[in-house]
Amino acid sequence: MWKWTCLISHLLLSATVSPLGRQQPPLPKRPFITFTGDQAEGNFNHLVVDERTGHIYLGAVNRIYKLSSDLKVLVTHQTGPDEDNPKCYPPRIVQTCNEPLTPTNNINKMLLIDYKENRLIACGSLYQGICKLLRLDDLFKLGEPFHKKEHYLSGVNESGSVFGVIVSYSNMDDKLFIATAVDGKPEYFPTISSRKLTKNSEADGMFAYVFHDEFVASMIKIPSDTFTIIPDFDIYYIYGFSSGNFVYFLTLQPEMISPPGSTTKEQVYTSKLVRLCKEDTAFNSYVEVPIGCEKNGVEYRLLQAAYLSKAGAILARSLGVGPEDDILFTVFSKGQKRKMKSLDESALCIFVLKKINDRIKDRLQSCYRGEGTLDLAWLKLLTIDDNFCGLDMNAPLGVSSMVRGLPIFTEDGDRMTSVIAYVYKNHSLAFVGTKSGKLKKIRVDGTTKNTLEYEIVQVVDTGPVLRDMAFSVDHEHLYIMSEKQLTRVPVESCSQYETCSECLGSGDPHCGWCDFIVLPTSTEDRLAKVVGFMAIEAQLTKQSHIDVSVFSSGDHHIVQLQLKSKETGMTFASTSFVFYNCSVHNSCLSCVESPYRCHWCKYRHVCTHDPSSCSFQEGRVKLPEDCPQLLQAEKILVPVEVIKPITLKAKNLPQPQSGQRGYECILNIQGNEQRVPALRFNSSSVQCQNTSYSYEGMEINSLPVELTVVWNGNFNIDNPAQNKVHLYKCGAMRDSCGLCLKADPDFECGWCEGTEPVHAEAALPSPGEPVAGVINPVTGPREGGTKVTIRGENLGLEFRDIASHVKVAGVECKPLVEGYIPAEQIVCEMGEAKPSQHAGFVEICVAECKPEFMARSSQLYYFMTLTLSDLKPKRGPVSGGTQVTITGNNLNAGSNVIVTFGRQPCLFYRRSTKHIVCNTTASDEGFEKVKVSVRVDKAKIHQELQYEYVEDPTILRIEPEWSIFSGNTPIAVWGTHLDLIQNPQIRAKHGGKEHVNNCEVQNSTEMTCQAPALAVDPNHQSELAERPEEFGFILDNVQSLLILNKTNFTYYPNPVFEVFNPSGILELKPGSPIILKGKNLIPPVAGGNAKLNYTVLVGEKPCVVTVSDVQLLCESPNLIGRHKVMARVGGMEFSPGMVYISPDSPLSLPAIVSIAVAGGLLIIFIVAVLIAYKRKSRESDLTLKRLQMQMDNLESRVALECKEAFAELQTDIHELTSDLDGAGIPFLDYRTYTMRVLFPGIEDHPVLRDLEERVEKGLKLFAQLINNKVFLLSFIRTLESQRSFSMRDRGNVASLIMTVLQSKLEYATDVLKQLLADLIDKNLESKNHPKLLLRRTESVAEKMLTNWFTFLLYKFLKECAGEPLFSLFCAIKQQMEKGPIDSITGEARYSLSEDKLIRQQIDYKTLVLSCVNPDNVNSPEIPVKILNCDTITQVKEKILDAIFKNVPCSHRPKAADMDLEWRQASGARMILQDEDITTKIENDWKRLNTLAHYQVPDGSVVALVSKQVTAYNAVNNSTVSRTSASKYENMIRYTGSPDSLRSRTPMITPDLESGVKMWHLVKNHEHGDQKEGDRGSKMVSEIYLTRLLATKGTLQKFVDDLFETIFSTAHRGSALPLAIKYMFDFLDEQADKHNIMTPTVRHTWKSNCLPLRFWVNMIKNPQFVFDIHKNSITDACLSVVAQTFMDSCSTSEHRLGKDSPSNKLLYAKDIPSYKNWVERYYSDIAKMPAISDQDMNAYLAEQSRMHMNEFNTMSALSEIYSYVGKYSEEILGALDQDDQAGKQKLAYKLEQVITLMSIDS
Repeated sequence: MWKWTCLISHLLLSATVSPLGRQQPPLPKRPFITFTGDQAEGNFNHLVVDERTGHIYLGAVNRIYKLSSDLKVLVTHQTGPDEDNPKCYPPRIVQTCNEPLTPTNNINKMLLIDYKENRLIACGSLYQGICKLLRLDDLFKLGEPFHKKEHYLSGVNESGSVFGVIVSYSNMDDKLFIATAVDGKPEYFPTISSRKLTKNSEADGMFAYVFHDEFVASMIKIPSDTFTIIPDFDIYYIYGFSSGNFVYFLTLQPEMISPPGSTTKEQVYTSKLVRLCKEDTAFNSYVEVPIGCEKNGVEYRLLQAAYLSKAGAILARSLGVGPEDDILFTVFSKGQKRKMKSLDESALCIFVLKKINDRIKDRLQSCYRGEGTLDLAWLKLLTIDDNFCGLDMNAPLGVSSMVRGLPIFTEDGDRMTSVIAYVYKNHSLAFVGTKSGKLKKIRVDGTTKNTLEYEIVQVVDTGPVLRDMAFSVDHEHLYIMSEKQLTRVPVESCSQYETCSECLGSGDPHCGWCDFIVLPTSTEDRLAKVVGFMAIEAQLTKQSHIDVSVFSSGDHHIVQLQLKSKETGMTFASTSFVFYNCSVHNSCLSCVESPYRCHWCKYRHVCTHDPSSCSFQEGRVKLPEDCPQLLQAEKILVPVEVIKPITLKAKNLPQPQSGQRGYECILNIQGNEQRVPALRFNSSSVQCQNTSYSYEGMEINSLPVELTVVWNGNFNIDNPAQNKVHLYKCGAMRDSCGLCLKADPDFECGWCEGTEPVHAEAALPSPGEPVAGVINPVTGPREGGTKVTIRGENLGLEFRDIASHVKVAGVECKPLVEGYIPAEQIVCEMGEAKPSQHAGFVEICVAECKPEFMARSSQLYYFMTLTLSDLKPKRGPVSGGTQVTITGNNLNAGSNVIVTFGRQPCLFYRRSTKHIVCNTTASDEGFEKVKVSVRVDKAKIHQELQYEYVEDPTILRIEPEWSIFSGNTPIAVWGTHLDLIQNPQIRAKHGGKEHVNNCEVQNSTEMTCQAPALAVDPNHQSELAERPEEFGFILDNVQSLLILNKTNFTYYPNPVFEVFNPSGILELKPGSPIILKGKNLIPPVAGGNAKLNYTVLVGEKPCVVTVSDVQLLCESPNLIGRHKVMARVGGMEFSPGMVYISPDSPLSLPAIVSIAVAGGLLIIFIVAVLIAYKRKSRESDLTLKRLQMQMDNLESRVALECKEAFAELQTDIHELTSDLDGAGIPFLDYRTYTMRVLFPGIEDHPVLRDLEERVEKGLKLFAQLINNKVFLLSFIRTLESQRSFSMRDRGNVASLIMTVLQSKLEYATDVLKQLLADLIDKNLESKNHPKLLLRRTESVAEKMLTNWFTFLLYKFLKECAGEPLFSLFCAIKQQMEKGPIDSITGEARYSLSEDKLIRQQIDYKTLVLSCVNPDNVNSPEIPVKILNCDTITQVKEKILDAIFKNVPCSHRPKAADMDLEWRQASGARMILQDEDITTKIENDWKRLNTLAHYQVPDGSVVALVSKQVTAYNAVNNSTVSRTSASKYENMIRYTGSPDSLRSRTPMITPDLESGVKMWHLVKNHEHGDQKEGDRGSKMVSEIYLTRLLATKGTLQKFVDDLFETIFSTAHRGSALPLAIKYMFDFLDEQADKHNIMTPTVRHTWKSNCLPLRFWVNMIKNPQFVFDIHKNSITDACLSVVAQTFMDSCSTSEHRLGKDSPSNKLLYAKDIPSYKNWVERYYSDIAKMPAISDQDMNAYLAEQSRMHMNEFNTMSALSEIYSYVGKYSEEILGALDQDDQAGKQKLAYKLEQVITLMSIDS
């Protein structure tokens, strides 16, 4: 009974309540599942739900998220930010872009699921709108096409600007219809197109147009003429879908219409539906239909959102269509005029798609009936069916009359922004999102009367609901999105209703009341049973593992496992375990080719044993053929300085994934790494982008260069084929035409004769005029046969060119093919000469004997007669090897010498005019006399000479048969025929190494030898005797004696000596013996009669030695004093230390003791008396006098040091300044000077470069606006009012404006005055203290003021103030360099800055080195003053200063590029370095090398030479004496470049690998291991602050000179610059205007305006004015001077005390007088007559004319315009509010500029 009552009441309620008039009670916000992502990253853009899995894909700024159905993050893929600029087309990843790149966000503009290929298409805003193809499962990047113009969809940055529709086919590739806004770039992007969706995501045809030929393509571009009518025209795509045979897009387009009753046109927006046939490749079927709706006379024409759904039975009956017919739900906002800021009034309308298609069909039919613009009789019979796709003669087509939708719901307050719909139980339900973040649920059963809004829910916290909404797969939930939040909302909320009437009266078709349990439920679940479930947890145990941290070699470590018996200790089982570590492999091939189970993760670039740790399934590699690798390429040839891409074939190249960087090529050219961006076309091809390469030097014509391809910064691609790039220079080592054309044909080198280039194929047969240069030999026998080598130029390109055209001294010379080098060398064989021919020139014809192809040598060739006279020695061993010298005349003639002794050849060694030297070979015929024969070429010399072969020498006995390891002990040798041997040697071989030593022949049976050393490691000498593996003699070619089998020659350990004691000094009385202790002093030879020949020197004198096994007794010679002891034995030398022999005392010991005691008592007595007598009366006087004396000494020492330093500096500065007169000061040119002040730190600023012409039109119009004072002032004020307009931006804009107005300084001055007046007003209004005005650069005006003075005071700087400023800089630099400067800490002995003062005593000495002039080695050597404590780099810098003292810094060689070469008196040359193997290391401190370290004496000769590529600190053995060679023998083996060992700066930080810390003069204070006594002096470090006074006194004159020049109205013959007087008068006028009469305020304004704003900058940074280098100590001193300058301009009193900083105390006495100068200066300027505006303008015009073209105005305007682009809305708003700007239509003009710039760019 109850349920019927409820049902009746529900029916009554439904009948009486108006569907749209229901008032919903405000419901509390229900908790929904939400996802907010990373709020810092950016907004959400697009949403799509996978219909198969229910997973959600969310496109956001810089991110793509994959979420589960309950909004849990499954996978994230990063898409940005990245370096980009919207002006870069094509983008910078394809080719280098000249625009400034900034980190740019990637906005997701399109998100589509390609179900067929299981991938997600995500298109962004970066790089002109390229798309990624991501696998749905894990967002793995399958492809990212970007290297063709078809891959750039649109550069527009709005997320709702692109829409795509996929059309699928079962038997062919799918199509993607893309519609996009073009953002004013119609030439780059089609607005609508159809693209190929290839199966392979990396296929070349991906996103290519479906059809494309010369005339037609599957696309439509907006004609450029459209933009002349509507400058901001674009088509905005709101929604897209496919239905039947068509694809539809809903758009919003601007158009010009005339309002009723008006003749002028205005811009409005029209909503249109666009239709295309799916199969139409030429887009002939393109049709547009205007759409909109109207209710109660209100037009709703601005489309906001749309959704295609089915009608459903109830709505279908109302509309008269079928339930399965397509219905288009649309949301329009009111009106037609505003797109971006739509009105809040909105309407939900529905369209029947079939009716729209009927309207299009009618329009097409009428068109082809001739009712339109087409009237062809034969077409009137054409019948249009429902699937008609147009003809190419009348397309595209527009339907003129609007199709009106059916309005079913309106909302006046909360504008509707999105819509989605579906059919439930025959009801059509629409879900509408709103501007305030609410969701409206609307039941649509027909017209407005049958439409019910049954629920409103707040679904997102803030912001409008975005267009993208989606249902879950089961339609139980709805996913709704704002810019910051994604919410899952249940489709039904029936459980909120607590009574039957509420439930059934809600109007929600999902809800019904259940009788069985009193609960509202969804109708699907009314009879559902409650079931429980139980979760069962299973715990998995992890297998334990062993971690082996140390791998002894390679990728594995072998561990021996043994099982031992506990009782016996015996091993009864053992095996080897191999632990392997895959992670040591850093390349794919080495990883997978490992014998262990290693896998390569190519997306993580690591080798692992666990393939599941790889990021993606595709990333796992197990086989070498699957590794990313470069394939074998043909020889890659690249000419230097030619821009050329390098294309490489590869396989398995990985596609960079989320957050990973792209590809680069790395070329290592002569040690310099050059990185080039590369394009990955697909997995098998990569291209290094267009770049040019170069290498140093012309001595290499082809240079193979290592090529590495990397991705993601440092992920190397394997290069198993070792592909190299060959850079080549055609001009290198090819100085003539012939050499050029002879080059490798692949180089394609050609010779340019004059100005005409000649290609290799077009070259003449004989390139250029031939030249015969050097000929060798120049003499030969008349008989001929001499092979003459002729070197020259252009000696033919082929052998046939010269084959029969060579004559030498009139005799035919036959060229030989094997000796011919094209163009360079001819080798020919001489014919026989006639007796009458004696000498002549070489004559060559190339190709033909015409004068221009003939060459004649400058050298003569002579014919000689050769004679022999004698030979020596006349006999030798039968085994040969004797060196025989044959004497005679003219023996150096000819080219080939053959000497025979009988039938045996004598091997030619060398010859001269008088001698031929050869080595005999073994005789086959035994002992005999043989005839000597000599042939030179074809001449046989007739002379009877004989040589005798005799018996080989033999060795009978050697004694002794032992030596020590170092050898060099005497050995006596007996044998036979020993006198035959010219250079006998003895040899010993051990451990594979051989040592030899020399022997001296006494007679035929005896010789003496020095034993050879034994090759044993000196650090691991055995204590046991050793026998050599081989021992014998080298006696010419006698082989039998190389190894003596009958000897038992033995080597014993070397003697070892001990040092005297730890101090190394032994004190002795005269006559006492010196005892040297050691071991092995007597070799343990069997028989015990072994004896070594020891020599012991005390000083230079030898002593008599007595030897035992463990000590050596030396009778000391008659010497006293300290002497070095040196022991020599064999090849060894050892010094145990020094010996000190004290002289004998003349008195006896008792006498000495008596005298000492008596003297001591007497002294004690005298002292006692004095103390008693004077202690009280003079104690205080003594103390006072002692202190006074110390102070006097200190003062006199400081004064003396000051006086000497000043006198010395004056001399040096006088020498310096005598060279500075006029042109000697290295002033920078005007452009460089202004750029350094205006844009500090920026070398190549855009204002110095030319701009592309395509934006010139817009910039010229913008220049007119900049030259409008109203606009410029409004522009600057608007920028300064923006919070994001930083201090850096203010300075930049001020400098850019001044560069633009350089040519209009009168106008610039006017604007500056107005801005300063505004700044003063603002400063006084804000109640700030007036003295703070112009204190800092916080506004554009203040920076413009600095720049204004910069422009106008350049002449004053050059003519007047520059000289004292430069003199001060030079004086500081010279004074600092007079004393030591620590090259690491920057501290110096002489300094004005306490922070940079060396606070300890440094011992040093001044040296004068003679430096060879590098420009002219024959000119006199240049004397240079150096300190012996200077590092080598400091020495090089001082030498460069001396040699190039009048040369600007930028034109000098750099010290780092030069080596310092010490040229010693012995002829040896040695390279000195800051660091090399001689560098001393003590307790982890490594000290830089100085001249004292190398012991370079005063007056040494040094030279600066260019640094070699492989510089090494070595000594040439051939030019070094034995002493110096032993001294530097450890340097000889050093081959590394010292400069490569460590970066030059900074050296304070310890070396991370070795822990060694660098120091020069003082160790860094921060290191705790420094002891108190390490700093050398016990004096308190503050005592050295007196050096500040000394330095200040030395430099006082130069500081005074500079200050006096700056603060004088007329000085050095130069008048006060007009700009200073004019600006000071302006400040006085402003003070008068605001009734500021306080003198200190006016004084402060002027000080802040000029001295503090301009002069302080110049003093601290003289490099802004001069071409100089400023080091850290000079900078510190200049900072002190600048602080003094600032204090001098201040009006406040400086209270000084003992705690005041030293730089304030230093000039405390001088500042009052400087302040008087400043006050007098300001007073003198005020008294000067005022400058009229006319005079000032004339002066400014002259300045503008002088520097008219210093900067590129267009480039500067382009830089200023970037701020217009950034703040366009604010600037336009400010111009709209300004009355004067309104009168001049400045806002309209600026809009024109913006339009022109957007079109041009």
